Amino acid sequence: MKTEGKKRMKLEHWQKISLGLAIYDIFVVNLSYAFALWLRFDLRYSSIPPIFINTWLRFVPIYTVVCLAVFWYMKLYQSIWRFASYTELYRVIKATVITVIFHAVAITLMFQKFPISYYIIGALLQFFMVLGIRFSYRFFLLLRSRAVTPAKTDKKKVMVIGAGSSGQMIIRDIQSAKEIEDEVVCIIDDNPNKWNRYIDGVPVVGGRDEIMAAAEKYAVDKIYIAIPSATAEQKREILNICNATKCELKQLPGMYQLVTGQITVSSLKKVSVEDLLGRDPIRADLTEVFDFINGKRVMVTGGGGSIGSELCRQIASHHPEMLIIFDIYENNAYSIQLELKEKYPNLNLVTLIGSVRDSRKIFSVFHKYKPQIVYHAAAHKHVPLMEDSPCEAIKNNAIGTYKTAYAAMVNQCERFVLISTDKAVNPTNIMG
Repeated sequence: MKTEGKKRMKLEHWQKISLGLAIYDIFVVNLSYAFALWLRFDLRYSSIPPIFINTWLRFVPIYTVVCLAVFWYMKLYQSIWRFASYTELYRVIKATVITVIFHAVAITLMFQKFPISYYIIGALLQFFMVLGIRFSYRFFLLLRSRAVTPAKTDKKKVMVIGAGSSGQMIIRDIQSAKEIEDEVVCIIDDNPNKWNRYIDGVPVVGGRDEIMAAAEKYAVDKIYIAIPSATAEQKREILNICNATKCELKQLPGMYQLVTGQITVSSLKKVSVEDLLGRDPIRADLTEVFDFINGKRVMVTGGGGSIGSELCRQIASHHPEMLIIFDIYENNAYSIQLELKEKYPNLNLVTLIGSVRDSRKIFSVFHKYKPQIVYHAAAHKHVPLMEDSPCEAIKNNAIGTYKTAYAAMVNQCERFVLISTDKAVNPTNIMG
């Protein structure tokens, strides 16, 4: 019952607002043309021909009814004006155009023709007075909310990249929302025509080349990227620059928010690793990989290491015929052996100690166990250590890999998978 009472109270409240606006409009639509007639004749009532005054008075009731009907049809009495935007402005313009055309045509056909300046001045006065009361209500509520809202103490300073409609919506959402502890301090945009100008009081400080300098100058904590129409390549370039600032990065997911108008701070998403890639992310079909392992004899070299041990865990969980762990370090090999035996007691597990540089050992293992799949993860991977011992890196990563691959080929292994001999892209040291 209380809920119904509240709803009734809200309805009555808006009915009062609608009634007040209607009464205001009755006076405004007529006073605007009365004032226009007065202006047309040099602000002298005595200079106005009596026929114009009589005609205007006879036309007032007709025009009043038409205006109220048009305004109602255009939803000027149903809108919530505290949230007024371009849509409401467009409706006021349409309502004004319709009523002005009616005024000019009807008064001319039904009574007599008035001076053209009368219609122009009257239309302008009516438009600004009808629009003014509605948007002044929105402005008053905005000022009151800002006065009541306590000042935010620990604001996070935000840089917005993109001075288009999306960026503007983000800025307005931050400025109007009480719950958001952000403050937009600067805007970045590549369009030189927008530089050194302002959007809602926030300066556009320059293009993407100014991101680093602006982040330091304004002590930026967060960067919001609001350019949904940018290409993937453009976004990556900007994201890579922003990433160097160490600020928290967020961006709009895409064009959908721009089309639907759903652009708010909550619609921003954190920048992921995929956004920084210079290519589309690769999605591995793990189901096919694990199906291939099922029922096969699988050997993992370097099986006790960080990468090798994880490979062993994944392989053991997908029912191989046999899992062979081959590692030179007994502690690591023993640790993963105990773990797998405890978790998979029925697993056919073989753990061998040996070096991939030992050809005889490698060949004996392949000859005895006949592995069908080999995952070669036996490689030194710590760059600083290997820079001090380059010969060991070559013997293990290069020669050891060659000997293992050769043994796999001779023993007709079905698949040899090289996990790592470290990176070979733009090598800058002995590891590459």
